[in-house]
Amino acid sequence: MTTTAATSSSSHHLSPAFPGRAPWGTANKLRAWQQGAMEKYIQEQPRDFLAVATPGAGKTTFALTLASWLLHHHVVQQVTVVAPTEHLKKQWAEAAARIGIKLDPEYSAGPLSKEYQGVAVTYAGVGVRPMLHRNRSEQRKTLVILDEIHHAGDSKSWGEACLEAFEPATRRLALTGTPFRSDTNPIPFVTYEEGNDGIRRSSADYTYGYGSALGDGVVRPVIFLSYSGNMRWRTKAGDEIAARLGEPMTKDAVSQAWRTALDPRGEWMPSVLRAADARLTEVRKGIPDAGALVIASDQDSARAYAKLIREITGTKATVVLSDDTGASKRIDDFAASDDRWMVAVRMVSEGVDVPRLAVGVYATTISTPLFFAQAVGRFVRSRRRGETASVFLPTVPDLLGFANEMEVERDHVLDKPKKEGEEDPYAESEQEMDEANKQQDEDTGEQEQFSFEALESEAVFDRVLYDGAEFGMQAHPGSEEEQDYLGIPGLLEPDQVQLLLQKRQARQIAHSKKKPDTEADLLELPAERRPVVSHKEMMELRKQLNTMVGAYVHQSGKPHGVIHTELRRVCGGPPSAEATAGQLRQRIAKVQEWATRMS
Repeated sequence: MTTTAATSSSSHHLSPAFPGRAPWGTANKLRAWQQGAMEKYIQEQPRDFLAVATPGAGKTTFALTLASWLLHHHVVQQVTVVAPTEHLKKQWAEAAARIGIKLDPEYSAGPLSKEYQGVAVTYAGVGVRPMLHRNRSEQRKTLVILDEIHHAGDSKSWGEACLEAFEPATRRLALTGTPFRSDTNPIPFVTYEEGNDGIRRSSADYTYGYGSALGDGVVRPVIFLSYSGNMRWRTKAGDEIAARLGEPMTKDAVSQAWRTALDPRGEWMPSVLRAADARLTEVRKGIPDAGALVIASDQDSARAYAKLIREITGTKATVVLSDDTGASKRIDDFAASDDRWMVAVRMVSEGVDVPRLAVGVYATTISTPLFFAQAVGRFVRSRRRGETASVFLPTVPDLLGFANEMEVERDHVLDKPKKEGEEDPYAESEQEMDEANKQQDEDTGEQEQFSFEALESEAVFDRVLYDGAEFGMQAHPGSEEEQDYLGIPGLLEPDQVQLLLQKRQARQIAHSKKKPDTEADLLELPAERRPVVSHKEMMELRKQLNTMVGAYVHQSGKPHGVIHTELRRVCGGPPSAEATAGQLRQRIAKVQEWATRMS
């Protein structure tokens, strides 16, 4: 086959961000990475091809251009697209129609109408009737496009169904923006290669990562704005616990502090939504139709967040609760409008194409790298050079780690490394992975596992994360310091973002240094001078205090919360999570004194 069109020298001088959607034969409409992937495919003519491209880079355009080429050259006679959700299969059919390929998104069984060149189905649909799709693949030469192929490893039945259905296919094109999973389920039609360490990892045929896409102007740079604050909740045992979001604590305590922050009845969420809306107003000065999205954990929270947005902005938010026909239309209507806010439960975290989304609020407790990457991917699609994306996060160590590793390319690890006495770095919770992949909004049982009652929350602007670096000082919501960061222009080149953040931080540090040391507290320390992770001694002191208070509970009959409040009243100072070492030692001595008096 001739590859003249594919190897045109003019393609090497294309703008990588050129946003073309055209059939093969108009190669000058392709982005540079899409052109490169096409050239590699046409040169090698493989049966299986795995393309890994960061969310927002244009995987759909690449896949449909390749499909058009294969149909035109009679390599295949029909196309089957397999997508994760109902909404996405319809989105694929619409995109295919724009370049002259007619796919039936409503196909369920029987002969396909002659007006169509193929079908768009879901992984769940293939799981129900694998033999139907196998027969179709056997009857005519078929190209199968497996969108977000990692979903084929979601369950044993889905993986087996895909293998059974598409084993006879003439060509298989696998696509993903996140080729890694927290479990070790093998992904069908993906090649795994063993490294020097004996671990098998997925091997992509073409990779276009976020770092490369950012450099090419294909995706937006992401500014992460992290919010901390004091949380107070009551455990199932009736104990009241106060902690600062972001401080070192047990996994269960992190989960409960995080959920307390996201409780719409507290002050944390309203403060963060106000900040996010202020940021959206600034962004819309440069991107007039920019929209914002809150990704919520469940239906009740989503409705409550929408109510808060109405109170804060005076305008209604679009609410998307589940992956049904009505939800799909609401997403499409929002995408075509210039409305400010949408609130959704999970389903908008992957693949949904709303290019005008530029501000996000991560208001879910899902903490897998896969889900985080997919969620952030909703905001990075660039329409013109200079657009930035802003994502608001709770100060949770896992999330900050993911934000700092945006440019790290990952492969799916098939084997878990196990060494004597060494913690398994890949031992992520399979339950979390299941949670991340759920499309419905059913009760997940999380409430039973971490039963607690959120009592009180407040937000504190914590820091800005950008390009692996951290900037800023902690500041109260509504303060000048916070506004300094919320007011960063929405149209900036990546290097300009870095420069501006450095200037803002320098200004804040200079302002802070003018104050006497006696007036300085944790809120006024710059990020570089703040303790963030290594608080071993502080943790031991808090543990010792909690142990002493626990013992005194049994001795006095008073609840934990009452004793902690009394200690603060007598000794002074903030809650234990914020108290200095000296203040903690003073309280330990005081509770020991009380216990001695009673004995």
